Amino acid sequence: MIKFNAPSITGNELQKIEEVLKNDRYSGDGPYSELSSDLIQQLTSSEKVYLVPSGTHALEMAAILSGVTPGDEVIMPSFTFSSTANAFLLRGAKIKFVDIRPDTLNIDEKLIIDAITDNTKVIVPVHYAGVSCEMDKIMKIARDHGIVVVEDAAQCILASYQKKPLGSIGDFGCLSFHETKNIQCGEGGALLLNSREYIARSDIIMEKGTDRKKFVRGEVDKYTWQDIGSSFLMNEITAAFLYSQLLNVKEIIKERMSLWNLYFENLANLEEVDLPIIPRYCQHNGHIFHIRVKDSLTRDRLQKYLTEKGIQTATHYVPLHSSPYGSKLTTFVGDDIYTTRESSRLLRLPLHNRMKKKDVVYVSNMIKSFFSNKENNS
Repeated sequence: MIKFNAPSITGNELQKIEEVLKNDRYSGDGPYSELSSDLIQQLTSSEKVYLVPSGTHALEMAAILSGVTPGDEVIMPSFTFSSTANAFLLRGAKIKFVDIRPDTLNIDEKLIIDAITDNTKVIVPVHYAGVSCEMDKIMKIARDHGIVVVEDAAQCILASYQKKPLGSIGDFGCLSFHETKNIQCGEGGALLLNSREYIARSDIIMEKGTDRKKFVRGEVDKYTWQDIGSSFLMNEITAAFLYSQLLNVKEIIKERMSLWNLYFENLANLEEVDLPIIPRYCQHNGHIFHIRVKDSLTRDRLQKYLTEKGIQTATHYVPLHSSPYGSKLTTFVGDDIYTTRESSRLLRLPLHNRMKKKDVVYVSNMIKSFFSNKENNS
């Protein structure tokens, strides 16, 4: 079986973890946390980076810092993971979805303006598959209306928009290091601050609402409860694992891009599938290779066929507005022209650093084999 995903491994993770164990310093905010944060800050050109236990935690912390309160409205695409919406629902916000673009599957920036009201507090562009949203236009809309921008850049390490690292363009950026991501530590994430004005409050929110960081720096003689907060610190063992990955991030992504490009080359002339579209202003990171076929029935038949051939594939998001929970609590502004349609015909192919080029060739050939049978296109 060619697995859909296998976590990237550099071979040095255990060595880093053993160093942590020898130093008897396991909780968060230790030496490896600092090293990893500094390296991410260099890679993203952000003002400040906080390591957190997951990409979900990064979104939740960004929601707090955005100042969202009950009744505020947050605009995002419905084609995303539940964490994107949950982070703001937990603050009492109302979620308003708009349709996606049919090329990148990202939020359609032209539709955002129609969803804005006096209660709109945040726009959340989700960069699908490491391919950027149209950030210049989104940022202009946000600045014209005094709206905060939180980039859901969970899939975006080393991806960029007009040479600007994703996650570093909005007010906040949220990265994920889940084992399915290009760079991983099992579960992990990072919150990127792109303005220094948020640092003082972030230090408090990170530490369960206390000023413990000031105490550690010797600025106060004891630390106390100052604000709302939570346990947003990544532990030092996980940070050490992540640091090993970050030291090899360029090599890992180079390998993924090689496989991604090989898929594209091998499937480029297959009329029955639509391949990913990468706008000229984007540099993606080979996070996902997806194809889109005629309809959901064809997609399901193809997935079953590939499974029989020893190839594990995956669909992706069920649009949140059509989910059991989302259908009760969210609003879709305008028409759902592309969100449901594109989700229902999308199939993700295996792509990870343990794959060989021959695996990509085999998967591509099996897709061609499926479509060579005319019954599969009827």
